Amino acid sequence: MARILDQRILLLVISFLTSLQSTKVLSEWKKCGDRECETAMSRVQATTDYSGPDCRYLNFKTGEEIMVYSKLSRKNDNLWTGSKGKDFGYFLKDAVKVEEVFTAEEVEVLTKETDFLCLHGDKYTFE
Repeated sequence: MARILDQRILLLVISFLTSLQSTKVLSEWKKCGDRECETAMSRVQATTDYSGPDCRYLNFKTGEEIMVYSKLSRKNDNLWTGSKGKDFGYFLKDAVKVEEVFTAEEVEVLTKETDFLCLHGDKYTFE
């Protein structure tokens, strides 16, 4: 009986640590094409297959096109945010090449906690 309880506690701890990882703030700042980060900044093409570590990341295959809406800055400037079809998420900027730039000016704004939540369907998932 004690062994089962130990296993359940271990599973609970693992679940808790996983949820913390998938909701943590990746950066306090981001650069966007406008103050609301609604304007596409550029169109990029994947130069490699990419699979992110959790549900906040955009997965794609080499050759796919992605619209970029923001770029994390300062602490974690190697992650960009974009969409491919109806999928949206973070990806490494080194996994893509810029095909077309839509806005030359970038506005730096503070990130929000909602920037780092998973979106499944039409609702946010709080882990």
